[in-house]
Formats: sequence, structure tokens, C-alpha cells
Amino acid sequence: MIVLGLTGSIGMGKSTTAGMFVDEGVPVHDSDAAVHRLYAGAAAPLIEARFPGTVSDGVVDRTRLAAAVLSNPQAMKALEAIVHPLVRKDADDFVERNRAEGRPLVVLDIPLLFETGGMDRVDRIAVVTASAEEQRRRVLSRPGMTEEKFEAILARQVPDAEKRRRADFIIDTGNGMEPAREAVRNIIKALSPGEAQLG
Repeated sequence: MIVLGLTGSIGMGKSTTAGMFVDEGVPVHDSDAAVHRLYAGAAAPLIEARFPGTVSDGVVDRTRLAAAVLSNPQAMKALEAIVHPLVRKDADDFVERNRAEGRPLVVLDIPLLFETGGMDRVDRIAVVTASAEEQRRRVLSRPGMTEEKFEAILARQVPDAEKRRRADFIIDTGNGMEPAREAVRNIIKALSPGEAQLG
């Protein structure tokens, strides 16, 4: 089985692209969705112990948690030390389940694949990209987003050009969804049994 890592900077269309893999019948593990599940499960008591008052009715209150960790690098590191291993285990379990079912290909949707050193977890890497202008337009159209927030997020992410340089596959969403969908289909074909050349 081949594990494909799917990543891309904010506003590049990664979530939409992950949905295209699902549409083609490829199992996708969504790290963000895993965090949501964990915030209502295993992570909640650990987060409450470290950040008292951030959990209500057994579920992490994301607004309160954000207030406790944003603009506090130490607190953010402490939160990541709780959450990242749990998300990784969730993804590992997903991979093993699909391996046992004989799936030829799965996707790990990992927004911070390069930033968290997750390259060793995947066999191939697909990077979702678009022009800097298109990225800025998409992100600044989001509710509550400001130039300052956008720049702060970009500062914490590996630059798009570097991600593209390190990718095995590039999916450009800047030319519309159909060319992106075609790129997804081509990747699946390239990684199908008999087509893929691992090593």
C-alpha cells in the first residue's frame, strides 16, 4: 500500500483537493477532522489539565483555547505536545486499518507535513498550490481574516516554492477545479499497482 501525503499552504485549496481523492474512492485521513474528534474525546482532559477552563461539558472550547495559546509560543508548544502525538496515532490506526483491508492507496491530509517533519510517514508527497495572488484573495475573503493574521500564518509555514520543490506531485488549483481533478486522477493512476515505481 502507498501512503500519499497531501499538503499545501493556507488558501491553496487542499481541503477541496482532499475531497477529490475521496470522490475517486481513495480513503483520506483528515488531520483537522481528527483534531475535532480528539477535542471531544481523548485530548479534552489532557488539555483541561494543562489549560484549566478551556473545556466545557467534556469538549474543548476552541475560542477559549485560542485565547490561552495564541501569541504565546510556549503555550502553543505545550498544546502541540498534547495534540500532535494523538493525531499521529489516529492517522497510524487509519493506515493500518486500510492496509489490513488491502487498499492500494491512502491519503494523509496533513496541513503542516513539512513543518512537523512528517515526511517519514508517507511514501509520496502531493502539494496543492495556486498563485500568491489567488492565495491572498481566497484567504482574505474568509470571515474574520485580516492581513496581519494572514501574514502571521504564512510566517509559520514553509514557503510554497519550497513545498513545490520537495513534492513528488503538484496540484495547481489556480486554473479551476477541473484541471485540479484531472491532476488528482493522474496521481491515482501513477500510484496504481503496476504503474508505481517505488524506491
